[in-house]
Amino acid sequence: MNFSSIKNSNPIYFYFVSIISFILANLIRDKSIGFYYFLLVIGLVFFVLGFMKRLKTK
Repeated sequence: MNFSSIKNSNPIYFYFVSIISFILANLIRDKSIGFYYFLLVIGLVFFVLGFMKRLKTK
């Protein structure tokens, strides 16, 4: 698999996806607990990826 588009993206996009997943997780918290935790993990992963990408570029 080629992840060149992820490698070349700005850290702000990772943060944006993280925020969107946290908001969606908060909205569906009462409806589906499993999907809630899935979105929380996705948000956390994208936040860490954005943070690591930002540290690597500085």
